[in-house]
Amino acid sequence: MQTIKDLLIEEMRDTYSSETQILEGLGAMAEAATSPNLKQAFQTHRQETANQVERLKQAFEHLGADPDGNTCEATQGLIAEAEEVMEEGLPSELLDVALVMAAQKVEHYEIASYGSLKTIAQDCGESEVAVLLGQTLEEEKATDEKLTRLAETEINKTAVAASPSA
Repeated sequence: MQTIKDLLIEEMRDTYSSETQILEGLGAMAEAATSPNLKQAFQTHRQETANQVERLKQAFEHLGADPDGNTCEATQGLIAEAEEVMEEGLPSELLDVALVMAAQKVEHYEIASYGSLKTIAQDCGESEVAVLLGQTLEEEKATDEKLTRLAETEINKTAVAASPSA
């Protein structure tokens, strides 16, 4: 890497790897979720993620670069944590709370990544790439907000109601 554009491409490859890993993870999380609303949220975001992968491919085409070549170790770790939660045998109410937490960890990582990538693309004069990255950034923020609302209005309340008094 010699230029900021090289860094942009390298970090976009990391994000591409992240998104492809998340596609797989969201399917497992949707299956594990017991709340119908949480299942639906994961399924909806899985479709959004597929669209985000396509959007990243468009950005790479615009830059004349290949999306392959990196493995996002941070996402590997976040998905491994989610898999551990799914294998712990938690009561369904607690599992849903833990799944929301795991998903929001991923969303926050993605928000940070897309925010930085969008800024770098703008600074490099890659306005078309910045627009594509910005679209995904807004989707990631919306997903995070949806998960927060779901936790506050349903998931956490159900878990509290099911928990024995201390």
